[in-house]
Amino acid sequence: MAKICLRRALCSRRNPLLLTYSGLPIDAIVTGIGRRRFFTHPLPPASQRPISFFRTPPLGHSQKKAANLTSQNTVIPTAGFTYSPDSGLAIEARNVNKIYDAGGRTHHALKSIDIEVPIGCIFGLLGPNGAGKSTFINIMAGTVVKTSGSISIWGTDIDTNPRQSRANIGIVPQELNIDAFFTPRETLDMMAGLFGVPKAERHTDDILEMVGLTEQADFYSRRLSGGMRRRLLIGKAMVHLPPILVLDEPTAGVDVALRQRLWDSIKSLNQAGVTVVLTTHYLEEAEALCDRIAIINKGEIIAAKTKADLLASAGQKTLHLSLTKPPPMPLPNTLAALGAQWRDRRLSVSFDPTTSSAVDILNKVRLAGFEVIDISTAEPDLEGVFLSLTK
Repeated sequence: MAKICLRRALCSRRNPLLLTYSGLPIDAIVTGIGRRRFFTHPLPPASQRPISFFRTPPLGHSQKKAANLTSQNTVIPTAGFTYSPDSGLAIEARNVNKIYDAGGRTHHALKSIDIEVPIGCIFGLLGPNGAGKSTFINIMAGTVVKTSGSISIWGTDIDTNPRQSRANIGIVPQELNIDAFFTPRETLDMMAGLFGVPKAERHTDDILEMVGLTEQADFYSRRLSGGMRRRLLIGKAMVHLPPILVLDEPTAGVDVALRQRLWDSIKSLNQAGVTVVLTTHYLEEAEALCDRIAIINKGEIIAAKTKADLLASAGQKTLHLSLTKPPPMPLPNTLAALGAQWRDRRLSVSFDPTTSSAVDILNKVRLAGFEVIDISTAEPDLEGVFLSLTK
């Protein structure tokens, strides 16, 4: 019965029932959200679209008005955003602080953090448990009030226009907040209705296909597996086609095959022009997906660089040399001066690529009278950088 009433409330747009959420009318919460569309119309032909679910809806009055708008030049060539922030930043946080009062004791969860997320990138926000990642995301979502500072989401300040700033973003939380008695199709339709998206502009079937839930579209959500429920969360966050998608540990508890499928979905969304913010404890996931990475520890940003610069900051590379015969022990002074070690039947030399090179080390080993028959190098990975910065 409750489901029928909610459907009627969402479908009756001309004379909606007065629904409330936290004491506020639903109509007041979503007013204006559905009126600002992020994609121009008409869209490119289907063959030129990066993913299938951005289809051209029938042109009504509001769509014709949007079609007449001239898209600004953005850093995303594949997406037709009707506007983009002049700063070129999808998310801009300045001097953000959050202080909790816990029984007379204060806890400084965020300490004057500055974060810049460029338009069109996949941005990784990494940190140990309790570092402040979820606090920052909840502030953007409007569920936590910051103590001080400013945050702009797609050019809209969260304090000046909180409704539009929330419409500019889709958030996939860690928790599985899905109604067990709704089907995936009904869940997406309900979310689209709450965001004020007209039926003609909804992409329910396409989003279900994108997250791989077409066959389960009419099953009750309680029958879905854990991985399917997590994919449904991503679909819920995309019903209003936001230009920014925030994924808070989206692959937690997901098996390897489903994790790879989620990775592919994230890449497809990004190629379509969606800016993605990702938090994860799987560092290989961040290394595989992210263009830029910020590391937060104890409420402070301790590093914010491109992935390449962050990996380069590790400094050390290791050169492994296989020799025709083992060197005498202890190692000759020439090899000892290089910091070489003989282990696993290989000569291993760690070096800083900014001050030395593999060719120099190889020449010194040959001058010491050893013949090299095989060479391999070990590059620093994100896990090593992360551990060195947060220890």
